[in-house]
Amino acid sequence: MIRYLIKEDGRLRELDEPKPGCWVNIEPPFTHEELEEVAILFDFPLDFLTDSLDIDERSRYEREEDVRLIVLNTPVLNGVKEDNDAVYITVPVGIILIPDYLLTITSFENPVLQLFLDNKIKHFNPSDESAFVLQIMEQNVFRFLTCLKKLNLRRNMIEKELYDSSQNKQLVELLSIEKSLVYFMNSLSANELLKMKMKRTDFLQIRNNEDKNDLFEDIIIDNSQALEMANVYTNILNGTMDAYGSIISNNLNLTIRRLTLITIILMVPTLIASFYGMNVPLPAQDSSYTSVFIIGSSVVLSLLVAWYFQRKRLF
Repeated sequence: MIRYLIKEDGRLRELDEPKPGCWVNIEPPFTHEELEEVAILFDFPLDFLTDSLDIDERSRYEREEDVRLIVLNTPVLNGVKEDNDAVYITVPVGIILIPDYLLTITSFENPVLQLFLDNKIKHFNPSDESAFVLQIMEQNVFRFLTCLKKLNLRRNMIEKELYDSSQNKQLVELLSIEKSLVYFMNSLSANELLKMKMKRTDFLQIRNNEDKNDLFEDIIIDNSQALEMANVYTNILNGTMDAYGSIISNNLNLTIRRLTLITIILMVPTLIASFYGMNVPLPAQDSSYTSVFIIGSSVVLSLLVAWYFQRKRLF
C-alpha cells in the first residue's frame, strides 16, 4: 500500500498523488510492480526499495547524487512466534530522502511509523526532512527501550514461577527472551555505528543547526543507553539460566542419592530373608519364633543403617 501524506494545519492529510513536501509511506501489501513504478516516478534506483525489505539488511546509509538512503533496524513483535522463537525480532526500515520528498518503506507493520501515521507525535512535519528523520530515529530508540523493559519484566515473572516449579515451559520462555535480546544487541550496535557515521559526515546536513545537532546527540546517547541495557539484561539472563541449570542438576543428584540410600536400607531385610529362603539346613529353622526373629532383626538392622546415614547427613 502506497500512501501520500502531508501535514497541514497540524493534521496529517492523505493525498491522491504526490506533491512537494509530502511523505510517501510504503507498507504491506504491495507488489514488485508498484515498487518499480515508485522508483521510476521519483527517479532513484530500485535497489533502494528492495534492500530495505531484506530482513537481514544491516543499518547503513548510501548516497547517489541527490538521493540519500538510510536503513534503520527497528523492533517488532514476532508474528509467527513458536515456542522457542524470539518474542521480538528486528526488521529494517528504509528512509529515502529525495529533493522535496521523503519516502519510508518496510516489509512489516511498524509501530514506530504507526505513531506518525496516527499523528501521535507532536510537531513533526514531513516537509522538514532532517527533523522528520531525527524524530523517526528518536521514536525508534524509545521503542527499543520500551521493548527492553517489557522483556525484563517478563523475565522477572518467569523467575518467580521457577522458584515454585522448574519446568521446561519457563526455561523455553527464557530462551525466547534471550534470542530477542541478541537481536536487540546486534541491531542497537549497528544503529549506533550508523548514527555516529551520519553525524560525523553530516549526512542530514544539520551541522549549522544547533537544535537538531543537540537532538541528534541525545538520540545517540539514548541508543547507547538502550545498548547498555540490552547487555545488562543479557548478562543477567545468562546468569539466571546457568544458575537454574545448576539447581536442576543439583536437585537431580539429591534425588538419585536419596533413592540409592533407600535401596541400601531396603536391601538389609531382603538379604536376611534370602538367607532363610535357601533350601539347606539353617539355625533355628524349626523354631516357631524364627519368623519373628527374622522380621525383628531386619527392622533393627534397617533402622541402624538409616540412623547411620542420618548421622552422616546423607538424608
